[in-house]
Amino acid sequence: MSIADLRQEYMLAGLSEAEAQRDPMAQFERWFREALDAGVPLANAMTLATVTAEGAPDARVVLLKGVESGGFVFYTNYASRKGVQLARQPAACLVFLWTLLERQVRIEGVAEKVPVTDSDAYFRSRPLGSRLSAWASPQSEPVADRETLERALADMENRYGTEPPRPPHWGGYRLTPHAIEFWQGRENRLHDRLLYRRRNGGWTIERLAP
Repeated sequence: MSIADLRQEYMLAGLSEAEAQRDPMAQFERWFREALDAGVPLANAMTLATVTAEGAPDARVVLLKGVESGGFVFYTNYASRKGVQLARQPAACLVFLWTLLERQVRIEGVAEKVPVTDSDAYFRSRPLGSRLSAWASPQSEPVADRETLERALADMENRYGTEPPRPPHWGGYRLTPHAIEFWQGRENRLHDRLLYRRRNGGWTIERLAP
């Protein structure tokens, strides 16, 4: 079969201005709960797009770990490629794709580090192996082989045991949105697209052509 022949008709639902929440954060939380209820695998997985020093786009998938204080929270190594890029240019974009529900959410905004106390609290909640690997992995840097990483992990286990502190180079970001688009697949490719924009302390809603 040719890739060009792969097609799917979108028939599950619609999204009208009348049924949409006035606040996009409330609309996101509604859709996110529905994704969880539907059993969408890794419903909190999201593409994070950042900007390189040369102005080129760069993207990867990370996990949403909170919707709070008007923003979307994720955690990473501050010295990683995305961390370095966000330090230089905090503008970023998030994309959720929930194929079981034929839905997509695209979020544009600015990322900033969460308070140290938030990073400390989340770090303590992580499994021990994840906490140790935050010390062992020089994220985004070249390594000789898999064994090098495993030795580094064993070294961190010997050093810190079961209570590793949070590395100073590891913590959270909160992306505060200025635009959020909700996309619902529809029949004949006449998809529903509602775009929320932050204006004058509130949000406007407009429909985009598919």
